[in-house]
Amino acid sequence: MFGAFRPTLTRLSGLLWKRPWRLSPAQKRRQRKRLKLVDNVVTTVHDSLAKQSMKLKSVERWNAEMPREEEMLPKDKYSMFDRKAKRYRKGVHSMYPMMLWKNILLVNGGLTRHFAELPKWTRVSQRLNPPGF
Repeated sequence: MFGAFRPTLTRLSGLLWKRPWRLSPAQKRRQRKRLKLVDNVVTTVHDSLAKQSMKLKSVERWNAEMPREEEMLPKDKYSMFDRKAKRYRKGVHSMYPMMLWKNILLVNGGLTRHFAELPKWTRVSQRLNPPGF
């Protein structure tokens, strides 16, 4: 009962840092800001290329395929498709920033496992989802 293994609220409740299943209004605002910043960069690059009468295939493809932040549905802004999730959706907030510092620690002479919940952002766009999801 008393000692090192006494039942405290933290020990009885499980993990100390649980991520809530929904985003707070501040997290949603930051997510919208990030999406708008990307849209502004793409627009700036497109406009500067247009002034020089040049075209870039990747920028043209982005403008043709990707929705802007204003055009996206809320479920697409704040969640993404995940085929392994129960309802095929996963929140865009992840535990990666919290787990990053733990990956530096050495365990049995090797690095610990990488705990990224989101796909690599340079390869996969989070704005488009499969039809029907």
